[in-house]
Amino acid sequence: MNRISFLRNILGFSLLSILGCRIDSGKAKSTANLAKHNLVTDEVDTNALRKELITAWNRSEMMTMTNVKQMPPGLFTFKYTDGAMTFSEQWRHCVIYTCGQLAGRAGIRNPYDGIKLPVQMPKENIIRELENMYAFVRQSIKDLSDEKLLSNCDFAGTTIPVWRLFYAMENHIIHHRGQCVVYLRLNEVTPKGYYGW
Repeated sequence: MNRISFLRNILGFSLLSILGCRIDSGKAKSTANLAKHNLVTDEVDTNALRKELITAWNRSEMMTMTNVKQMPPGLFTFKYTDGAMTFSEQWRHCVIYTCGQLAGRAGIRNPYDGIKLPVQMPKENIIRELENMYAFVRQSIKDLSDEKLLSNCDFAGTTIPVWRLFYAMENHIIHHRGQCVVYLRLNEVTPKGYYGW
């Protein structure tokens, strides 16, 4: 390495370190302000929060249905290895888990109480159950009292507000939707792209 390259590298790393410290300092201030704001739950605009949650779940449904509708009906029992869930099971799991977690932690009625969905379901049944799940989530967002929406619940070893539980459930769906993109590709189905929010 020549001297000029060496100096460029050293100066570059030094400047990055200095900038990194400033960026970290800014993040710390941001985090402190966010924490301070979160302590004042009286000022939360629950109407805006509900609108944001419903927008997020509408977008989630659109992306999920794009994925599900692309898989040919005969491949809903496909799985890439014996220990994995089938394509159908991935989505069945999302329906049961989402409704169960929201019902149990937010204190609302689970639409699947007393109902046992078949382990393997055909395409049209998976689509119907997903539509039911998304309708249940949106209705729950609308029906929960402000007090309940802002109250805390236990989740994943910590305590979070109930409104954040809705995002946690969407993160769970994103995880399985990503797996199902791979299922499509393994069956030579090119997933349709979905961009934006």
